[in-house]
Amino acid sequence: MDESKATPKAVVLSAILHIGIVGFLFLAVLPCSSYENFFNALHLPAWMNPITCSKPLELQGPIIEATLIGPTGSPPPKAVKAKPVPDSTPPPPTVTPPPTPPPPIPPPVKTLPPPPVHPDVVDQERVVADAMQKAEDARKLQEEKERQRQSELDAQAIKKKEEQKKALDAMFAKMDAAAAQTRKAENKAKQARQQMEDLKNVRDDGQPDLPKADQRQTGNNSPNSSLADEYTAAIQNAVTPNWLRPDNMPSVPCQVHIVQSPGGDVMSATVDSSCPYDDAGRRSVENAVLRTKTLPYKGFESVFQRHLTFTFRPQ
Repeated sequence: MDESKATPKAVVLSAILHIGIVGFLFLAVLPCSSYENFFNALHLPAWMNPITCSKPLELQGPIIEATLIGPTGSPPPKAVKAKPVPDSTPPPPTVTPPPTPPPPIPPPVKTLPPPPVHPDVVDQERVVADAMQKAEDARKLQEEKERQRQSELDAQAIKKKEEQKKALDAMFAKMDAAAAQTRKAENKAKQARQQMEDLKNVRDDGQPDLPKADQRQTGNNSPNSSLADEYTAAIQNAVTPNWLRPDNMPSVPCQVHIVQSPGGDVMSATVDSSCPYDDAGRRSVENAVLRTKTLPYKGFESVFQRHLTFTFRPQ
């Protein structure tokens, strides 16, 4: 039952009970004659009257006649002359005292039951307030549980999304690595083909039946070409395919200091401070030499230098 509806109902019942108690006490103080007059006026049988008045005492002996004096008494009767009657009355008998009447038995007094104990209005309000506070606490606890559950679901969703992102990143990383390996293999194959072409040109230069200088594929078409110039041209042909030319790149030469091991394996590449390129251009030349990895060596053993200063010419 709703406690807000039960409180007015309890107050009404308490008021009715108190009114009944006051009426009962009022009827208890009325004399018993009032009850008898009330029941006689209604012509109800005597057994329906719950209270019976005690009857007046009746004593043995002759009736005593008395004349009332005062405003409430009736006027005395007129004197009438009576004829003399001879005294034939026997002597009065000896009067014995009447027996002592038994003491009256008092009617039983009905004890009213104590009024029922009802909680005070303040106590009822406190009980209602406590119940409302408990309901509010239960509602807040339920809301807190719902928020905690939603937070856990959000955390699980975020964790799942991060795991999916990591899986995608790992897959893309593998794809990038595979693409890098493919490009690396292609570059190696291209370098190998270029080196084969360079070696073929070197062998052709050492033969007596070579064509004229204006038909050569390496060198600088100079009539004073030497093995060192051919070596420089071979390095240029090996580095150029690996060079990624930046935008707004000037077509001027740039010196690069190369450190290589016997066999032509590149150890390092550093652009000279006199290079007229910007930072992007200098890095592009250095990366081109490093991506070449192995410079031409076979056939150029006599002009090979571990520390080589190479003049890179954009093409």
